[in-house]
Amino acid sequence: MKLKKLLLFAIIGMLIVSCNQEKSIKEYMVNSWETVDININMPTFKNADSTFVFKDDFKNNPPRRARSTYKKDGTFTAWYVNQQEEKKGETTGKWSVVNDSLFIEYTAGAKDVKVGYQITKTEEGFIGVSKSDWDEDGKKDDLLTMKTKRLTLEN
Repeated sequence: MKLKKLLLFAIIGMLIVSCNQEKSIKEYMVNSWETVDININMPTFKNADSTFVFKDDFKNNPPRRARSTYKKDGTFTAWYVNQQEEKKGETTGKWSVVNDSLFIEYTAGAKDVKVGYQITKTEEGFIGVSKSDWDEDGKKDDLLTMKTKRLTLEN
């Protein structure tokens, strides 16, 4: 009888643990998102001896807001919505996750873009941090930090 009780408790314990496991970054990213805050710090803006910081918190009805959807098949779509909620400037690409980093690939005009972001999950969405050449001066010394909110219910 004691063995049956122990076995029952072990099975219940395994069920509780398996139900409470946190989603991996890859599973978490499969959703739709809106950027709610962005900060790009460019210490040598366009090779000049000056720093340029771009910030936007997308408050007060901005002219456009960035949104994206990541699908299980490793593809994503990114676009802007204007003040009338019309979708503009749609881009498609591929995405993958390695450990806590999101890697995206897409084409912007004639340029192939590959960017990686360190992802931190938040209650509302995620924070993505990327060091890249955002000012196109040939140096990957610019730090982008973006905060997002989830647009759809979790899977």
